[in-house]
Amino acid sequence: MAENQGNSSHQINQGTGRNFFPRLDFLSNSDIQNEVSEKRQALKMNLGSGSLTFSNSTNSTHSNSTSMSSCPPLPSSRPSLPLPLPKLPIRPRPAAQQEFLPDKARYYSREKLRMCQSMQSTGKLQLSPDTIYDFTSEDLQDLGEIGRGGFGTVNKMIHRISNTVMAVKRIRSTVDEREQKQLLMDLEVVMKSNECPCIVQFYGALFKEGDCWICMELMDTSLDKFYKFIYERLNERIPESILGKITVATVKALNYLKEKLKIIHRDVKPSNILLDRRGNIKLCDFGISGQLVDSIARTRDAGCRPYMAPERIDPQRARGYDVRSDVWSLGITLMEVATGYFPYPKWNSVFEQLYQVVQGDPPRLSPNENGNRFTMDFVNFVNTCLIKEETQRPKYNKLLEHPFIRKGEEAKIDVAAYVSGVLDSMANNGVTPFTTNQP
Repeated sequence: MAENQGNSSHQINQGTGRNFFPRLDFLSNSDIQNEVSEKRQALKMNLGSGSLTFSNSTNSTHSNSTSMSSCPPLPSSRPSLPLPLPKLPIRPRPAAQQEFLPDKARYYSREKLRMCQSMQSTGKLQLSPDTIYDFTSEDLQDLGEIGRGGFGTVNKMIHRISNTVMAVKRIRSTVDEREQKQLLMDLEVVMKSNECPCIVQFYGALFKEGDCWICMELMDTSLDKFYKFIYERLNERIPESILGKITVATVKALNYLKEKLKIIHRDVKPSNILLDRRGNIKLCDFGISGQLVDSIARTRDAGCRPYMAPERIDPQRARGYDVRSDVWSLGITLMEVATGYFPYPKWNSVFEQLYQVVQGDPPRLSPNENGNRFTMDFVNFVNTCLIKEETQRPKYNKLLEHPFIRKGEEAKIDVAAYVSGVLDSMANNGVTPFTTNQP
């Protein structure tokens, strides 16, 4: 049977003229074992000599039965070691990502630096009419926080070049570079108008990374910290003569802003009236916060809500407001400082404030208030400021003619001695003279 198959296969190959099955040489089991032994021995010898390459050896041809003669022979040579490893498919490697990320990070770092540089404005610092510096935030050394409010913080800083100590109010803003330049120009106009002795001197302003830095004259304390210590720690009250000097200075400052700079302050409150040991009483911010808010937020809610006039809180009064809204805030401030407490009860929501201020009766000061006695001139002045209908509320020119203002201007009071005495008591009681917790 096997012989017939071999013949038929041979006939087919001859008929076609082609060998479909090349000749194969099959080795016996003993021959294979001998060859494996020889290869192992050669491997050991090559390993010992430090070489991993084998020379090709020729397979010996062995005769077998005629029925096997038509099979193709095994390859005459075997591959040398080491065998090549199969190539794996290329995959995204973490190393490639790590090579990309630093470039991306450097790109964003450059962009951030470019933006910060554009936001880092160089401002004008005018310390006197004849002393003006170009400055950046790098020229200021921070000496610590001395105040905190709704718009930002106030820090005590020193201008290294001139060795001038100042208060720097940092207000967060979102204005773009074009608006920054316009705002700085407006502030420089205000800076050139430091003529009123009742206003904290404005030295200059600049932008840094979205913050507006306003550099101002450094005072010793604020009126809110001052009066609270007197009432709560000393169990005393501020003499009406001192209240008169505070009122005169504040009204003159507000009138100067309106007449000379065409500015409405919009944030009159005890924390924005400052005092020092020399007896100076000065209004701070002087409308700069108002300008910032106008430029940044375009809102009617600029300022501190508890001191806002009814026309500013009432959304129905679309006609806006004028300096008489600051007159209302002055009345609330004087009533609070004179009595030792805020004239309205604490509001739990904006709706309560809206109802009480807009719908309710305005606060009224009486000659005998919380154990205090006030003259009728002072009582009348405060209640005039707190007229609810703004059209009937006087402006500054009328207030300056009021008997209480006239009497306060003429009074000979040593304000410096009084303020210094209270500041010494604050220091002896471990109370900081600065405002750090006011809205």
